[in-house]
Amino acid sequence: MALAKLDVVVLDCPDPRVLAGFYAEVLGGTVEGDGDWVDLKLPGGRSLAFQAAPGHVPPKWPSPDDSQQFHLDLVVDDLDSAERGVLALGARPLDAEDRTRTFRVYADPAGHPFCLCAC
Repeated sequence: MALAKLDVVVLDCPDPRVLAGFYAEVLGGTVEGDGDWVDLKLPGGRSLAFQAAPGHVPPKWPSPDDSQQFHLDLVVDDLDSAERGVLALGARPLDAEDRTRTFRVYADPAGHPFCLCAC
């Protein structure tokens, strides 16, 4: 029997509303709240939250000296189309050169790594 249930994943960032807006464009959903805590209510009932973190230092990827801490895997139908979309929204490629793989790695506007994964 589980001791707890996962409620929400929270990303630290310098501007919660801006980062929630980025992920709302990528994943859909509705941005709720303002200030130091913002929720993104996703289709299907899940949520992703964003918390203001003064002095936020983005993770480095890849780096043997600095851990990425976590990353999001986002499933897409068309890698090329999704790539164009996330880049237009402000993501930057971290490891997207190998076009033979079923995934590509990017950083969101606050520097958190995420992968676009072919389904």
